[in-house]
Amino acid sequence: MSHMTPARAARARYDCDVLVVGGGIVGLATAHALRTARPGLSVLVLEKEPQLACHQSGRNSGVIHSGVYYRPGSLKARYAVRGQAALKKFCAEHGIPHAVPGKLIVATEAAELPRLHELAQRARRNGVPVTELGAAQIADHEPEVRGIAALRVATTGVTDFRAVARQLATLVPVRCDAEVIAIDRRPGLGVAVALRGTGRTPAAGDVLRARMLVNAAGLHADRVARLAGDPPGLRIVPFRGEFYRLRPERSALVRGLVYPVPDPAFPFLGVHLTAGVDGEVHIGPNAVLALAREGYSWRAVRPAELAGTLAYPGMWRLARRHWRAGAGELRRSLSRRAFATAVRRLLPAVADDDLLPAPAGVRAQAVLPDGTLADDFRITEGPHTIHVLNAPSPAATACLPIGTEIATRTLAAL
Repeated sequence: MSHMTPARAARARYDCDVLVVGGGIVGLATAHALRTARPGLSVLVLEKEPQLACHQSGRNSGVIHSGVYYRPGSLKARYAVRGQAALKKFCAEHGIPHAVPGKLIVATEAAELPRLHELAQRARRNGVPVTELGAAQIADHEPEVRGIAALRVATTGVTDFRAVARQLATLVPVRCDAEVIAIDRRPGLGVAVALRGTGRTPAAGDVLRARMLVNAAGLHADRVARLAGDPPGLRIVPFRGEFYRLRPERSALVRGLVYPVPDPAFPFLGVHLTAGVDGEVHIGPNAVLALAREGYSWRAVRPAELAGTLAYPGMWRLARRHWRAGAGELRRSLSRRAFATAVRRLLPAVADDDLLPAPAGVRAQAVLPDGTLADDFRITEGPHTIHVLNAPSPAATACLPIGTEIATRTLAAL
């Protein structure tokens, strides 16, 4: 006769307590937060690629954002401010390369001055200290940058987010080469997740059972939500961000980080300059529609994914609203000269041939049916599931507080 307690019997039905889908920085931070909050919890991170942080977490400009741009009171604002401090502490504790050179947001024409002032007010409401600079003071921080006014954001930093992900992965169990292809959810019985291998370690027919599932699948977050039976109410539209780097002998042109004043009519921050921890100056990104969810070049096309994007009414409404800005982004994608011209607004000394191609990234941007972009992090819940449906920049900066928030909700549901 079995003497198994009800708690042990329940655990025996499951392979683990929580499955986290997605081995990017948000998924890893969530698993770490779960293990920290409840050390005895059984957690497993599933990553479809052979390695971690292959997509958004490992293909970005490496900026530790301060929280200047985001609507006061929003999750982005609150988590960026808390996250940048927590991330710097994490990097210091684990010996991860990082630096805090500060950032300039530079106005190059009079029409941008009201927006620059509004950014200063927003930053202060978010608790981010900023200093307003005149044209002559810009040169004190960035001698080669030209503008008529600027904001100095001293708390902005840089790091290697792939290294952050690798460190987080040493703290939690991870299984790579494990793509989620089906999710079966039954009331009171948790979730069963079917996997297949995508590389040298096939897992055909492998099924894992868990009490809870956290969907942090990034570019595929809406698809995973649908697999679980939870309509996401949006679609992830992939926007490729293309980068250049300065020739090494020209890297002294930029000391820290230099951004243009963002256009409020366009949802991206514009081409900026970042002196990274690798010693290189990264320039970009632009923002063009990718032809696949992991479309890192114009040659990367997945017809079914592209058809899904083009069939989505929200995509066409978005295109009608932003077609002029989108045309400019496309021109800069197809022409290094046009890209360099945009850079020279901030850094006049740059020549076309100073720009060398660098790896691109793809931003997972949630687009709502009415054609607007989800402007904040979006975390939703279903039976035995939690979905991170929108976590673009500054999610890498904010990964630790995002992970804590998801862990709190997960533990409450267990």
